[in-house]
Amino acid sequence: MNRLLITVVFACVANSLFCQQVMTPETLWKLKRLTGGKVSPDGRKVLYEIRTFSIEENKGNTDLFVYDLKKGTETQVTNTPFSEMDAQWGNGNKIWFLSTENKSVQLWKMDETGANKSQVSNITEIELEGFKLSPDENKIVFVAATKIGTTIKDKHPDLPLANARLEGDLMYRHWNAWSDEMRRHLFLFDFTNGELSIANTDLLENESYDGILPPFGGSDQVIFSPDSKKIIYSTKKKRGKQFALSTNSQLYEYTIETHKTVVLTNDYKGYDASPRLSADGKSLFWLSMARDGFEADKNDLILRDLASGTDKNLTEKHDITVDDYCLSPDGKTVYMIIPYKGMKQLFSLSVQNQELTQITKGQFDYLSLDLAGEELIGSRQSMLEPTDLVSVEIKKGKEKKLTNINEDILKKLDKPSVQERWIETSDGKKMLVWLVLPPNFDSNKKYPSILYCQGGPQSMVSQSYSYRWNLSLMASQGYIVIAPNRRGLPGFGQQWNDDISKDWGGQAIRDYLAAVDNISNEPFIDENRIGAVGASYGGYSVYYLAGVHNGRFKTFISHCGLFNLESWYGTTEELFFANWDNKGPYWMPENKEYYEKNSPHKLVNNWNTPILVIHGGMDFRVPESEGMQAYQAAQLKGLRTKYLYFPKEGHWISTPQNGILWYREFFEWLDTDLKK
Repeated sequence: MNRLLITVVFACVANSLFCQQVMTPETLWKLKRLTGGKVSPDGRKVLYEIRTFSIEENKGNTDLFVYDLKKGTETQVTNTPFSEMDAQWGNGNKIWFLSTENKSVQLWKMDETGANKSQVSNITEIELEGFKLSPDENKIVFVAATKIGTTIKDKHPDLPLANARLEGDLMYRHWNAWSDEMRRHLFLFDFTNGELSIANTDLLENESYDGILPPFGGSDQVIFSPDSKKIIYSTKKKRGKQFALSTNSQLYEYTIETHKTVVLTNDYKGYDASPRLSADGKSLFWLSMARDGFEADKNDLILRDLASGTDKNLTEKHDITVDDYCLSPDGKTVYMIIPYKGMKQLFSLSVQNQELTQITKGQFDYLSLDLAGEELIGSRQSMLEPTDLVSVEIKKGKEKKLTNINEDILKKLDKPSVQERWIETSDGKKMLVWLVLPPNFDSNKKYPSILYCQGGPQSMVSQSYSYRWNLSLMASQGYIVIAPNRRGLPGFGQQWNDDISKDWGGQAIRDYLAAVDNISNEPFIDENRIGAVGASYGGYSVYYLAGVHNGRFKTFISHCGLFNLESWYGTTEELFFANWDNKGPYWMPENKEYYEKNSPHKLVNNWNTPILVIHGGMDFRVPESEGMQAYQAAQLKGLRTKYLYFPKEGHWISTPQNGILWYREFFEWLDTDLKK
């Protein structure tokens, strides 16, 4: 070995910086993304999905994997250029799933090893999006798009080249899609003797509603009764203006023999979703929000005794909100994911006495859970680690990482670190602030920093591993990220969550300023090099801070931010959100003062700081005109500003090359102002 090579080897050992890398936008899109974690009927295996992306092809692909809990091994059971999705266990550990293998989406099944794969359906009349298999496997409910309405071309068939829309009600567009003649209905198919019947039953019988809770609900909102005789599903049977003004979804029960549908939750006024039945079929559980119009209300767990028809709110006395849950086989214990002090932890709840017990306490977020004997199987992530499967001993809370799907990439990276800080707010409350520090952090150096403003607005700054706002990636570029759990977030009690409603420019903004003022006192923060970034309500916060920051920030980045609350109210779609959080229509005399005080566009006269504005052309929650107004105002003020526009993206950036481009422009902007 020559002397130069020896020197390099010893240098690598002595200084990890020489050999290690840091996270880049390209690295982020090379990471595999795990979802699911469903335990097999015999409790031995776990079924999950891994999605990978091709930067060159600008698309993703999903394959199925099975983890053997006894052997501690994982097996890839599909490996095709077609995505396999909505995978579910059947009897005998068979795996059922949807695939695009034969051009259209169809239902398939195979052994747990991936062998004996066969196509079950060949349906062309409807477009399959999801499914649910009955316990006896004689029936299948498909979530499928079907034509219910008419188009303007149906009205004018002699004008086939005409390109127009004709609207007569609200909700003509939603999130990132225009409303059309298609609706997502539930179709019941017979599968007796292993043959799928061509005849089908539409559970909604041509109703002009979606049969599954829109816009993001899927097969998880459909269940069969244990005897396979009934179907329970969650949806919001409202259209147009009614849909836009209300969150009042319901649970519906469809009896297969009689074809009759009954409403189960008439007395509940907010969102009702995620139904589960006990194994004996005697108890119905679901998640329920009490207040109509409040999409971020306390999510309580309700139990109904089906024999007596009596209901019990199992979480009423606890100041928590429930993300997800599963039941013990005897129905006496509920295991839940609960947002709690900046993390999403696993808890157990006794049905008999409503005693709540925290199971996990690590600095992680749990995203899913299922039961395997005396263990819970969950998917888990943190700000520093993407999602993997974990097993948790219920009695001891001991966690064991089952998968490490990105080890080959992560082991080459120098990781940032995360600190938990509790600071005092302007009104004397205690607030959690996450500090994400650069790799190889040196407390004797001074670093540029970024205030991260969370969206939602009611969305906890938790240990999430985001692919749009990845705080680890930001820290890896040499920035200290300041991420406050400001007013208006779950996990710190319902009052803290509710305090932002009808006060968008008030205490939450003061919480951001308190966080910056407190953390900038640290000797390692360069108070002359601080920026503020955020999306959605976080983008609103950036626009608002631009008018009130008094020189604290040297640059801003706002993505899909609300700039003018009056024009936003006139163009957004789910008006229940605007009515609850922003008091209602701007033209009502009693709301004039609120809009004057809380709309960022009223503060433009104070803008004096560079700003990058980013927006998507398919963002119908916060339409593109909000970003255009902000950019134009900054230009006319003579500020250094740019407008980054994605014509085919919505409220999020969803494709690899757009995601990388987004981050390149993001960091170029920050580096220009904060790394001089």
